[in-house]
Amino acid sequence: MVFSIREFQYPQDYPAVRALWESMEKGVHLGRSDEPEEIQKKLSRDPDLFLLAEANGRIVGSIIGGYDGRRGLLYHLAVHKDFRQNGLGSRLLNEIEERLRAKGCLKCYLMVTPDNPEAERFYEKRGWHFMDYVRPFGKELI
Repeated sequence: MVFSIREFQYPQDYPAVRALWESMEKGVHLGRSDEPEEIQKKLSRDPDLFLLAEANGRIVGSIIGGYDGRRGLLYHLAVHKDFRQNGLGSRLLNEIEERLRAKGCLKCYLMVTPDNPEAERFYEKRGWHFMDYVRPFGKELI
């Protein structure tokens, strides 16, 4: 199967990407920041860090990266269940890492939920390391 990777285009890609995220059994947890108006804010900052994978014109994968000038952060690496185990997740991850590197990003983080050991293994195989010296905190600001 031939896959292509391209940048997300709003608004035309949003429904298919949202459906992909909602189809994930685990690992992609949706919230207010995944609503259209918040996605538009993200795109105004770094549209080149929201990537999609397509197969035969169908969106089958996504990854979102963010870079604040100091650190990178990855979100929503998602591959449709029918297209897994063929290197697509690795291709998306490699592409976003390369784009972050090109921006001068020295270090990048991502979060994996405790119910997703498959994701932990996926990232570890690709050079990512569990950081037992930090614990993520969060706070709703609005």
